[in-house]
Amino acid sequence: MSNIMSSLIKKEFLHIIRDRRTAAITILMPLVLLLLFGYAISTEVNNVTVMAVVDFHSDKSRELLAKMEANSYFTFAGLTTVEELDDAMRRGDVDAGLIMRQLGDKTDYQIIVDASNPNMGKTATAYLQGLIGSSEKSVVTTRTLYNPQLKSSYNFVPGIMGMIFILVCAIMTSVSIVSEKESGTMNLLLVSPVKPAMIIIGKLIPYFVLSCIILAVMLGLSYGLLGIPLTASIFNVIWLSMLYIVLALSIGLLVSTLVTTQLAALIVSAIVFMVPIIFFSGMLFPIDNMPLPLQWLSSIIPARWYIAALKKLMIQQLPLSYIVNEVLILGSMTLIILAVAIKKFKTR
Repeated sequence: MSNIMSSLIKKEFLHIIRDRRTAAITILMPLVLLLLFGYAISTEVNNVTVMAVVDFHSDKSRELLAKMEANSYFTFAGLTTVEELDDAMRRGDVDAGLIMRQLGDKTDYQIIVDASNPNMGKTATAYLQGLIGSSEKSVVTTRTLYNPQLKSSYNFVPGIMGMIFILVCAIMTSVSIVSEKESGTMNLLLVSPVKPAMIIIGKLIPYFVLSCIILAVMLGLSYGLLGIPLTASIFNVIWLSMLYIVLALSIGLLVSTLVTTQLAALIVSAIVFMVPIIFFSGMLFPIDNMPLPLQWLSSIIPARWYIAALKKLMIQQLPLSYIVNEVLILGSMTLIILAVAIKKFKTR
């Protein structure tokens, strides 16, 4: 059986190598998209979630809190302490915080923003500064967390990675399997002594290896060229991405069981998946700004959870305990989709 498996894997690698144009596009497309989005695009932000810390209430502080509650650009999450504000920002529950301290006859303001999304960070800072207004007796200081230089690439790298792996892995796997169905090769494999599970593994391993190569190149560009801080969290980024790659390959396998032509596989993998990823994953547009039904819809988009986890690991440099929810969801999606795909593949 090991000889049969190695032969299947070798055959698939040869197929990838011989189709040079497809291999070149598969490798170059992620790099081009990463570089383009790394230096572009910013979006308008509203619905900024804000908490406030007030050590001494005064007419001025009450007036400012009332303005914050009435402002349509803010979602006021209430009063808190400095420690609770820091924890809420780590969890991603709050976008910004305003600390007001009374110093004699003047008020000292400190604005704290989560700049893992630089556009959100800049917008929240501008909104709060405008709300406070200028006062000769007031001192306003700003502390920008996670992305002090407000680089847009910090936000787009996780988004591009989330989109690329779904598209590339799903397209490669589905088109490859469907092409063998069209040529009749798959029928020969299915009537041979080789078990369907071995056929699936033999088809997926080469594309998993190729996806890992793409991952290595993209991480090299992200940490080397785009300047994302390199820390020990890169190891968590790697295994999380490998889990996501398996999920993407499982989606491609499922697509191959649902369609009968390469064109249909390409349309489903590229178009049907691309639109939800771009609009409902948080890649370009904040999910909290969407209507509630669309927020529920975004919950079934795997890229949403991968991108959210990747931001916490790559940009905020947080430990694994902060991405447990995302990992459990991605793991559950992988098991469910892979089980359904294998079952349908065996049936077909």
